[in-house]
Amino acid sequence: MERQQFQLDSFLRGNIKDLKPYSSARDEYSEVSGDMVFLDANENPFQNGVNRYPDPQQYKVKSQLSKLKDISTDNILLGNGSDEVLDLIFRAFCEPNMDAIITLPPTYGMYDVLANINAVRNIKIQLSSDFEPNYDDVLSAANAKTKLLFLCSPNNPTANSFKAATIEKLILNFNGIVIIDEAYIDFSKDESWIRRLKEFPNLIVTQTLSKAYGMAGIRLGVCYASTQIISILNRIKPPYNVNELTQLKALERLSKPIAISEEIKRILEQRDWLILELKKIEFVDTVYASDANFILVKVDDANTRYTGLIQQGIVVRNRTNQPLCENCLRFTVGTQQENIKLITALTNL
Repeated sequence: MERQQFQLDSFLRGNIKDLKPYSSARDEYSEVSGDMVFLDANENPFQNGVNRYPDPQQYKVKSQLSKLKDISTDNILLGNGSDEVLDLIFRAFCEPNMDAIITLPPTYGMYDVLANINAVRNIKIQLSSDFEPNYDDVLSAANAKTKLLFLCSPNNPTANSFKAATIEKLILNFNGIVIIDEAYIDFSKDESWIRRLKEFPNLIVTQTLSKAYGMAGIRLGVCYASTQIISILNRIKPPYNVNELTQLKALERLSKPIAISEEIKRILEQRDWLILELKKIEFVDTVYASDANFILVKVDDANTRYTGLIQQGIVVRNRTNQPLCENCLRFTVGTQQENIKLITALTNL
């Protein structure tokens, strides 16, 4: 099903094609022994655990992810949060003040922010009333200048996964690069699209350690793509973009897959409980199905209910100003105690 006519170079910015990336001495050798003497980077030589620059390619973390995801390290790029990964994609493929992207609101707001930062037009094609991509409208909006299409699945803030058949049609027929943001994929019954990277040369999949892996504080985002795309992104990423402490904490956490799976299971159990309890609240109009670790809920007056929760010490997300989300609040699934406190507070509003 691969489109033979897709030529990655035709989507690459002209200045990036000829860019000679910054190269540190640490990029230029394979470690010979554990007793290497580092006199290349003007570091403080006195050991304290972080006096050396971190591995610029994060080989140990990538190796661990490679085993867990069953994918080559050559298909992995790590960033200082998914936002850095997304920004690199913009800078590699979109000419400022010339090119455009397509996003499908309501969706993750950072796509629009990054478009504005990079002086790239954002063509917004609203989701259908059941929160699915409007396939025909997306393709009708595409032209030679629309380089990127962003699909957030499971979607934020709607919490649903897009239909696989629709996603596949978009990948096959959008004349550009399709980015599937899978920040919440670990809470979904659907399989990750990284399993099908070899079929689609124009596909990029992003994930994160901030959600299911419980590591929002270390800011580590992951990009999975063809070796050609990864090579391009490596060319423009900062030389030491993922710090040593982040790499160490990631390795520690990734070595505990059973604990991670157990936490995901508990979150899903609490999600199901929350959905049942939210439906009992008098002013709740609709509790939307969720494929993520949060629930979108339509209430009678989102602004009033949001303020009422704040006054009781509970912070949620008010999405009422987003398309298709009038009077909607987004509730993250917390611990059992936090979820009980939320339901109690809602009952008392």
